[in-house]
Amino acid sequence: MSQFNRAVPRRTILAVPGSSDRFIEKARTLGVDGLFLDLEDAVAPAVKAESRQRIVEALNYGAGFAAPLVTVRVNGWESPWTYADVIEVVTGAGSKIDALVLPKTTSAAEVKALDLLLTQVEHSAGLPVGKIGIEVQIEDAVGLLHVAEIAAASPRLASLVFGPGDFMASLGMGGLNVGAQPDGYPADAFHHVLMSILVAARAHGLQAIDGPFVAIRDVEGFRTSAQASAALGYDGKWVLHPAQVEAGNEIFSPRAEDFVRAQRIMVAYASATDAANGAVGAIVVDDEMVDEAGVKLAAAILARGRAAGMEVAQ
Repeated sequence: MSQFNRAVPRRTILAVPGSSDRFIEKARTLGVDGLFLDLEDAVAPAVKAESRQRIVEALNYGAGFAAPLVTVRVNGWESPWTYADVIEVVTGAGSKIDALVLPKTTSAAEVKALDLLLTQVEHSAGLPVGKIGIEVQIEDAVGLLHVAEIAAASPRLASLVFGPGDFMASLGMGGLNVGAQPDGYPADAFHHVLMSILVAARAHGLQAIDGPFVAIRDVEGFRTSAQASAALGYDGKWVLHPAQVEAGNEIFSPRAEDFVRAQRIMVAYASATDAANGAVGAIVVDDEMVDEAGVKLAAAILARGRAAGMEVAQ
C-alpha cells in the first residue's frame, strides 16, 4: 500500500470554493502550506455537480498550486453527494490530490467507508492504492464523543480538524461569529473540544488543525483564536482570506528565540551525555534545569521549525 506524507506542515490551510474560477485562480499563488478545493458548505446544492468538473479541470490544467498540500473537501455521508464527489474527482484528477477532507464525521464507520471507496477508485483509475489520504472534521457532539475511534479508523488518516461553526450550532452556543468565543461566556468555551481532538490526534500520530475564524477583516481576532490553539499544540488553522495567511504562518511556527534555545539545549545535552558516557540525568541550560522531558520538548520545537523552513545553525 502506497503512503502519503502525513507529516507535511499544515500551518495554514486555505478554503477555496470549488464553484468559483476566480477564487481558484487566486489561490494558485498564495503562500499557504495547504488548501482544499471545496465541494461542501461553500458550494450551493444546485452547482455541486458542475463544481466537481471545475475542480478536476483546475487540478489538471493551469499553472498548478504553490501550496505543497492540495486536498478536496467532499460532502459528508449525511448528504446525497459523497459517492459521486469521490468517483468523479479522484477518477478525473486523483494524481493531483494529496487527500480528501471528510466533513461532519461522526463515527469510525464513516472513515472506513471512505477508505474502502477510495481503494476501489484508486484501483479503477490506476493510482497507487493508499496514495490519497483522509482528513476528517469533527463538527458536532456525536463526532466529539467518538473522536478516539475516528482517529484510529484508517491508515490513510492525516489530520483531525475542528469545525467550530457546526459544533457551535450542535451545542446551541450563543453568537454568530464562527471561531470566536460565544457571547456571555467568561472562559474558553472551546478548550474541552480542542483538547479532546488534540489528544486523539496525538495518540494516533495525526496532526490537529483548528477551524476557521470567519471575521476575515478582524486579523487581531484571528490572531487571538490562532494563538489559543497554537499554545495547546495545534499544528495549524484553516484560513479564509489572504489577510489571515501571514498571521497564521507566523503563529504556528516556533518563535525564533525558542528555536535557537531548543537547538542550544539539544547541543548541550548531547555534549554532556557524551562526556559522561551516557550517564546524564539533567543539566542546566540558561539557568534552567533540563532533563529528558525538556530534551523531548526541544526536539519537537526543532522539528516543527525545520518543517516551517527554519534553519539550524551549524
